Amino acid sequence: MRLVTFAEDGVEKIGVRVGEDVFDVTKASESFGGDMIGVIKGGSAAKEALKTAAANAQARPLSSVKLLPPIPRPGKILCIGRNYAAHAAEGGAAPPTYPEVFVRFPSSLIAHGDPLVLPKASDKFDFEGELVMVIAKTGRHVAESDALDMIYGWSLFNDGSVRDYQRKASQWTMGKNFDGTGAFGPDIVTADEVTPGGVGLQLQTRVSGETMQNANTRDLIFPIAKLIWHLTEVMTLEAGDIVVTGTPEGVGYARKPPRFMVPGDTVDIEVEQVGVLSNPVVAE
Repeated sequence: MRLVTFAEDGVEKIGVRVGEDVFDVTKASESFGGDMIGVIKGGSAAKEALKTAAANAQARPLSSVKLLPPIPRPGKILCIGRNYAAHAAEGGAAPPTYPEVFVRFPSSLIAHGDPLVLPKASDKFDFEGELVMVIAKTGRHVAESDALDMIYGWSLFNDGSVRDYQRKASQWTMGKNFDGTGAFGPDIVTADEVTPGGVGLQLQTRVSGETMQNANTRDLIFPIAKLIWHLTEVMTLEAGDIVVTGTPEGVGYARKPPRFMVPGDTVDIEVEQVGVLSNPVVAE
């Protein structure tokens, strides 16, 4: 099942997406809190209720719906740096031996179709296509053997990075949190519809039709189960947290000459079985 959050008359609603149609299941979601995190916490009971509601709802075209990030305000947005060896190498770094974790904040998020915003402060606005893991439930000290039970579903992310600000200090927070730079969506694909652990999925990033990144999730240095083990050694993961699992080689700053995003570009992130996240680029 594919789940979306959308806005109608200023109100957040929940939808089930089937192809290019969306079915409003907000009323059914109210039994589980009326938002995406509540639906995720509701587990299989919520999924069945939304599936039944969708079967009895009227379809509306996806193109007519104002999508929001599928989880507009995740409790945690945990991003994994240099999780593909070739990406580490193109930046002149050795593959990490421990996950490089940084955070984003909800204020940086935009939805599928919304513009990525090149900030006034920089012209070094880079793309990073990534697979997103959506956490299903509370977990701490989760063994690798149990880790896949922590996954509710999958989505897509463009970790728009303002490279000069990313490198102004040893911590990356500032360069990763400009408003309008973190594209997330278009939907959440539940785990039962994707290869377990997101293994073996082809990932592509296209900038104005030109393929820039083309890799496979089997090349993750820290596969999904290991990431969950590492993260829950330190912190409690909760339903609706998201983990942005890392970008492969081919980013703009490492190209000769560099290829940064500029106003007028359209950037598409595609991962097989998950879908396509598409955003235009505008100037602030």
